[in-house]
Amino acid sequence: MKTMKLGIMNRKDFRQYTIDIAKGKIKPAPNAPKVWFDSLESMAQVLSTSNRELLKLIRQHSPQSLAELAELSGRKKESLSRTLRTMNNYGIVKLEQGKRRATIPHVVADSFEVEAFY
Repeated sequence: MKTMKLGIMNRKDFRQYTIDIAKGKIKPAPNAPKVWFDSLESMAQVLSTSNRELLKLIRQHSPQSLAELAELSGRKKESLSRTLRTMNNYGIVKLEQGKRRATIPHVVADSFEVEAFY
């Protein structure tokens, strides 16, 4: 099980934070979040109960395609594709090209620690 540290900070403050890092004004701690959301609501959409169940299915069954995952989950392949692309963008899953151009999902993080900055 890999824990991913998530941060929540509004866009304006996050923009200034990244500028300050780039200018060398601040140095993030080694354990600082690497993945950021602009609100608790946006994080909750990505890590909804159904999406966490999806991560559990992937980890337990190691599906070799989205079609196989659709069958396991009862979700439509198109919906899974969108959800997994979003999770891939956040680094929660990794999508690999398999045989016959099949997309194979791998769970990168299945435990999350949240730090909010307001």
